[in-house]
Order: sequence, then C-alpha cells, then structure tokens
Amino acid sequence: MNQADERAGPLGPSSRRRRISDGETARRMLQAAITRVNSAGLTVSLDHISFEDVIREAGVSRSTAYRRWPYKDLFFADLLRELARGAAPASTTGTAAFERALADGLLAAGPALDRADRRHALLTEVLRRSADADFDAVRAATEWHTYLALQATFLGLPDGALREEIRAGLAAADRGFVERIGRSWAAVCAVFGYRPRPGSGAGFATIALQVTASLRGFVTMATVDPEAVTARLVADPSGTGAAEWTAAGLAVAAIAFTFLEPDPEFVWSADRLATLLGELGAERSAAVFRDLRL
Repeated sequence: MNQADERAGPLGPSSRRRRISDGETARRMLQAAITRVNSAGLTVSLDHISFEDVIREAGVSRSTAYRRWPYKDLFFADLLRELARGAAPASTTGTAAFERALADGLLAAGPALDRADRRHALLTEVLRRSADADFDAVRAATEWHTYLALQATFLGLPDGALREEIRAGLAAADRGFVERIGRSWAAVCAVFGYRPRPGSGAGFATIALQVTASLRGFVTMATVDPEAVTARLVADPSGTGAAEWTAAGLAVAAIAFTFLEPDPEFVWSADRLATLLGELGAERSAAVFRDLRL
C-alpha cells in the first residue's frame, strides 16, 4: 500500500485512513457497485460500471481493492454472483392500487358482500386495477431491467462454475418470488371465499407461476410494442359487466377464473370484512368504516 493510499482521507493528506480487512473491502465494494446498478440499471457488458468509481464510492484504498481483485474481471464476476443472489425478478408495487380498488368496492357493495356475486364483482375489479398497477410498476423498475440484463449475461457466459452459480442464483430468486406471489393469492382467496378448482390440477403455486410468466411476457413485449400491450379493450372476462381492460389485466383475470371457483363451504362474516379492512391503510379503512356506518 503506498503512502498516498494510507494517508488520504476526508480531512486531507494528514489524516490516516483506518486499515480495513479484506472482507470489509469486499463488502463495501460490492455494496457500492450494487447501489450504482440499482440507481442506473445494468447493461449486459458491465462497461458502464467503473472499477475506479466503485473504489472511490466504497471509501477503500486502490491498493486494497486491487489486492482483493488483481483483475477487474474478477471483481465483475463477484458482482454478478452478488446480483444473482439478490435478484428481483419483478418488483410489484401495486399496493396502493389494490387498496383503492378494495376500498371503492367495499363502499359500493357495503354489507351486501355476504352475497357471492358481490364478492365476485369486487374480486374482478381488484384484479383489473391491481394487475395494471403491477404491470406499470414492473415496467418502470430498475430492478426489472437489471434482472433482464442478468438473464442475458447468464446466456452469454461460457460453461463453468460462474455460469452455474449465476443460474442457481437466478433460479432461487425466481422460486422465492413465485412462492411469495402464491402466498398472496392464497390469502386474498381465503378472504373472498375462493379456492383452486378441483380437478384443474392447479394450486396457488401454479396460478402464481402463470401470472408471473404472463406479466413478464407483457412487460418484455412493451419494450418494443407498447401500444399493443397498453391498449384498452372493453371486455367482460368474469361475467360481472363490461369494463376497460388492458391485455395484462385480461390475462390475469383469465388465469384466475380458469383455475379458481367460489368455495361452497365459505361463510361470510364480520371477521371477513375486518380482514378486508385490515388490508387497507388507516386512512382508507377509517373512511370505509365511516361511510358504511360500521
């Protein structure tokens, strides 16, 4: 380590930089690079990630960084491993849209949610609005573009240990994401009184996989033909009345109502309504309570 590296610091050349461990250097460097990727996205070549910039942003000395990674390609290999382990296949942020649709539906249906047809209509509307919100959120998310770049990078890697590590990391991220989506569908269906259709061969994990794959396909198509994907169609996929739907929303509804059906043993109760209200933020929940006089 040269003298300038040892002595450079925020207070000027006279302040000595604290020596940090090799492990801490790796942690800081990889975190700085990941922060940069999350901010600007990832390209397949990684050319937009400057090793020197990462060193500076990580607050480590050049000599320590180059001792840990004598060649920049070694650092980028570690960065790919780290990104694959933390990959986000799709970041759905439609919570606000879900809450708005749910609140509006509760106000419209009121106490009549003890009727199966009213719950069916509310579920349809929640799917219509939240699917569009999820589509928009994923399409705009830097994490999604990073995930696509990781997929493309993986395909271009030669056979070997690094390729297998990236494949395993991406596969684990996919499985974890689909499992979370499946749990969300199960929770929503339990409240609305729906179950997987017997004999369909599909459970919530299968439904989640199909919904996820469909959404990804539409988001990918939107990069080259956004008008075809975002155009609105007047349709009635659930028999609850015609409304404007996007292709993504129609796909989600088609999957849902192909593999789901009302649970004949479901009994509506005040507890069910309380659970629905619990899905709302405090402000919307209070408004629904007030307007329904609950």
